[in-house]
Amino acid sequence: MQIVLFTIVAVGLYFFADWLLRVIEHYRGSPLPNRSLVFFAIILVSAIVSFEIIQRLLQGAALDG
Repeated sequence: MQIVLFTIVAVGLYFFADWLLRVIEHYRGSPLPNRSLVFFAIILVSAIVSFEIIQRLLQGAALDG
């Protein structure tokens, strides 16, 4: 079950990072020179944060139940 949850979140993070990158480029007025690195940084930080939150929630649920 965890693998399905993490996969769904990963797909969501991909679309979130793409959306955020497009917003940043829109406000900047031009494409970023190192677009792939910025995308990687966005998705890396959001993945670490969200996966840690999910892991803690699942551990808390296992202790409660």
